[in-house]
Amino acid sequence: MEESSSLQGRRWNMDEPPEFTRDSSSLQSEEQFTCSICLDVFTDPVTTPCGHNFCRTCLTQYWDNSPNCICPLCKEKFTKRPKLKINTTLREVVDHFKKKKDLDKPDIFCDTCTGVKLKAVNSCLDCGLTFCKSHLEPHNNVPKLKKHKLINPVENVENYICQKHERPLELFCREDEMCVCQFCTEGDHRTHNTVTIEKESGEKRTQLGKTQLKVQQMIQERLKKMEEIKHSVELRKKSTEREIADSIEVFTALVRSIERSQAELLQMMEEKQKAAERQAEGLIKDLEQEITELKRRDSELEQLSHTEDHIHLLQIYPTLNSPPHTKNWTDISIDIRLSVVNIRRVLSHLQKTLNDRINKKLNEKLRDTVDVTLDPDTANHYLILSDDGKQVKCGETKQNLPDNPKRFDLYPNVMGKEGFSSGRFYYEVQVKGKTDWGVGLARESVNRKGENTLSPQNGFWSLILRNENQYKACDCPRVPLTLRQKLQTVGVFVDYEEGLVSFYDVEARSHIYSYTGQSFIEKLYPFFSPCTNDGGKNSAPLVISRIFKAE
Repeated sequence: MEESSSLQGRRWNMDEPPEFTRDSSSLQSEEQFTCSICLDVFTDPVTTPCGHNFCRTCLTQYWDNSPNCICPLCKEKFTKRPKLKINTTLREVVDHFKKKKDLDKPDIFCDTCTGVKLKAVNSCLDCGLTFCKSHLEPHNNVPKLKKHKLINPVENVENYICQKHERPLELFCREDEMCVCQFCTEGDHRTHNTVTIEKESGEKRTQLGKTQLKVQQMIQERLKKMEEIKHSVELRKKSTEREIADSIEVFTALVRSIERSQAELLQMMEEKQKAAERQAEGLIKDLEQEITELKRRDSELEQLSHTEDHIHLLQIYPTLNSPPHTKNWTDISIDIRLSVVNIRRVLSHLQKTLNDRINKKLNEKLRDTVDVTLDPDTANHYLILSDDGKQVKCGETKQNLPDNPKRFDLYPNVMGKEGFSSGRFYYEVQVKGKTDWGVGLARESVNRKGENTLSPQNGFWSLILRNENQYKACDCPRVPLTLRQKLQTVGVFVDYEEGLVSFYDVEARSHIYSYTGQSFIEKLYPFFSPCTNDGGKNSAPLVISRIFKAE
């Protein structure tokens, strides 16, 4: 019961009367009884299912101007618009507060009373005094005094009297924007447009009412913008969480692949080391045998160099004169370098892992493939569409086409015939052979007449090519893109609820750019711009690819 008694968050417990209905000394501040939409004290308060309170008219207008039925304060979304009933308990409390507030106003006392002054009931503009009920009595009986101008009691009566003529300010001069008396209209204001105070006040109240509506509209617009910003942040948070999860998944796979490749590489190096050691043992053994044979020959030659047996020397000379037969050791060595081929194999394996991950993501997108055709009613007068609605290019001459509201009249743009207001969808566009183009997404209400900049703020989420090799994402600000190869086919993926628009290089199987955390509140259409023909240099068409959904 603490919440209902303290009025925190303006929630009310209908089973227990508010605490201050039993004790007016616990009356809270005006903020507790203020509607968060009009910022004034509640009028006919109603309570939402989430427990928050608003003026019935304020909440009704808010829901009439909002695409979703949500609480303006906590943003809880209601699947069905609640039936609003006046919260009678809260209304009684508010009425009690208003009365208490009126009672708290300072009292105005009679100017005529001597001694203890009584509370005033009226002020007389002709007399310039404020009277209690007793001293006002002559104004009710004396014929001359009956003609005096009486108003509700005010503290400074002189503010309601002309200081020049000492007459009641009964008229308003529209030229000088000031209150005047009857004598003023016979003097300085004789030729001016004057009306009664009541008439001018009524018109001013009407104007203030219009201004109040504008202020309320501004409040609604800002509340709506707050909702959009909060929704965008939430979408961005979800998108970021999804991207983090995907990144972790990819890098986890990479780490595992690296660990496997590292183990394979270490094993390979150990095996090559053992093979090198075995090779070295064999070579050393051969060398030892040759050294033994050469030492024996050296010994024989040493003996013969001192022999006196000339005939024996001449007989074995042909055999000992040439060195013994041995291997050519000049080009024989142990390879101590790592194999570059093996390292390249490891890197190739890692690249394959990355490609597999990207291919998996693209295959997932293919499940959301939609059949897109061009809408001729939106095509600029210079655009030429194929009969099947799958190709568009820019011609050199303007075609004689009706200028309907859907048609782009300045830029060579065209939209898809099919729109989407929920779910996920994917399509591909061939851009091969073009020097300039634009591909992406547009909301239904985009400006199609006159100049318009491609940006999310203007309802476009697009990727463009300019001057053959300048790729950009038309974000705010625009983002230059560096690609490994020239784009041939662009894949476009949209997740309406997640506020995501992603572009892919279909041939390279790689991600190009994503708009994340967007807030979609109306139907979206595929968007195409083949750009100008440029004297034939950019005559190639944009072609919507025919693809099949992945099973």
